[in-house]
Amino acid sequence: MKTVNTKLDNPVWYSLSETHKNFSVDYSDIKFYHPDYCPFGGFETSENISNHIDEYSNLIDNFFVVGDKPKLSNCLKIKKELVCLQMIINDKIDIETEEEIAVLTNVHTDALFNLITLVQPGYFKKKTVLLGNYFGIFKNEQLISVTGERMTMNDFVEVSAIVTHPDHTGQGYAKKLIAHTVNNIFNQSKIPYLHVSETNIGAISLYEKLGFTTRRKMSFWNITK
Repeated sequence: MKTVNTKLDNPVWYSLSETHKNFSVDYSDIKFYHPDYCPFGGFETSENISNHIDEYSNLIDNFFVVGDKPKLSNCLKIKKELVCLQMIINDKIDIETEEEIAVLTNVHTDALFNLITLVQPGYFKKKTVLLGNYFGIFKNEQLISVTGERMTMNDFVEVSAIVTHPDHTGQGYAKKLIAHTVNNIFNQSKIPYLHVSETNIGAISLYEKLGFTTRRKMSFWNITK
């Protein structure tokens, strides 16, 4: 029996086994998010998964397996390994904000997708917004900064899509949205965590100032044909 904390060692698998089961393409040995929602997969054991990864590649031609390095058939290749820090926070964040933080709904889908794709292309799909709550700050009716929830299991929620438009960085918007999202997750009686590239020193520093600590490194294996 896995303890609660060790489920974070395999976040895709446990998200798709628990809260996000309805978003799963489940091959038993390996589970993927449906590609309309998120291009991530995870497995418990590496035996006999290569054929299932091949099957999933018929649905989407560029995706990620998160965690241990997967065994692939000759049909696919690992394009790159993105090494991230998995960070976790244990207390609410107390930050004052003058900006109005909006709950994003389906009327904001295009604006949300366009902003995140501008800053972080390749990870966010049109239906990713349906995986959790997303929050934003608007200026002159333009969505300029967002943060939301992605992988979710019974006890943990991933803080994701921490994005600010390049014309509006340096104003503290990300800090305020992270705090709002983190506190919203705690209000659900769950624990927030996130993933950040180990080379993104500026973001790591911000997260540490807000109270996040590094739990472990996590590899995102980018797979293509």
